Amino acid sequence: MAPFTGLQPGRFRKLVRVVAQRGGDEIADGRPGRQWRLDLADRVLLVAAYWRTNLTMRQIGPLFGVSHSAAHRVIDTLGPLLAPAPVRRRRIDQVAIVDGTLVPTRDHRLAAPSKNYRYSANVQVAIDADTRLVIATSDPQPGNRNDCTAYRTSGIDQKLAGRPVMADGGYQGNPDVIMPYRKPADGTLTDWQEDLNAIHRKVRARIEHALARMKCWKILRARAVTRHP
Repeated sequence: MAPFTGLQPGRFRKLVRVVAQRGGDEIADGRPGRQWRLDLADRVLLVAAYWRTNLTMRQIGPLFGVSHSAAHRVIDTLGPLLAPAPVRRRRIDQVAIVDGTLVPTRDHRLAAPSKNYRYSANVQVAIDADTRLVIATSDPQPGNRNDCTAYRTSGIDQKLAGRPVMADGGYQGNPDVIMPYRKPADGTLTDWQEDLNAIHRKVRARIEHALARMKCWKILRARAVTRHP
């Protein structure tokens, strides 16, 4: 269990109970009279293994003795039930870190050629600076739209309103965002500005780690596809 999910048996059983409480044990595959071939614990294990190992549908299905289409239905149905419940109240002093990333997608109604030379969508992601958990994501924007514009047009600025927001130097034009000091025309910064920039880089690196994990677990790709009508 640990190699597939990264969880100890006790924590995995707790996860299965949470999914059952959210209705996971009552969900069929959409066709009357047809029940799931796998029980709830095995379905939860399938979803967790898919997210952690990055196996394809054709690989994960035979591993659990089901077809790849059945594996897709399991992931599509139980995936939302494994997500952490959103926090209803947050601290006023909660610091968020925001950054944009390019998510490749074949949907040309949404995507646009971007700096990675692929059709991509720009997705803005914000995490909590302390817990490193994702607290907000934006609607996908065309991939050729820079972060300073996507931050406003995607609506994530409204989701983060009222809390301090950190970002890199690419968010110029958004006065509510905390950015590192830019070098003036003479090319010099004061010592205290250099020190603050170094601290800023260390803290902002947490969003880079979060984005890397989201991409490894295919979360961002699903986000870009499902948010577009």
